Amino acid sequence: MNWGSPIFVIAIVTVCTMGWIFNNWIRARHGYPLENEWGGTSERLGAPDSDRKIELLTNENEQLTGKIGRLEERISVLERIATEKEGTASRLAEEINRLRD
Repeated sequence: MNWGSPIFVIAIVTVCTMGWIFNNWIRARHGYPLENEWGGTSERLGAPDSDRKIELLTNENEQLTGKIGRLEERISVLERIATEKEGTASRLAEEINRLRD
């Protein structure tokens, strides 16, 4: 192979260009800012929208955490009722029936 041939120069340029394209594809896929050919960076266009989504998901997470806490309390009460002695459980059933009437 002749190192000074135009085919070798074209091959080097092609390999470098494909590497640059692959690098930018990986960076864009993972949310990093992209570099242009002069060394500057360009931000993703959807960045403000993603901040809003993060805020909404954070609020939803807080609500769900509160619901889980309340459900855990209710389950512990139900477990306590289910594991009480028979006399206490029947007394509780009688009280519930009196309240219904």
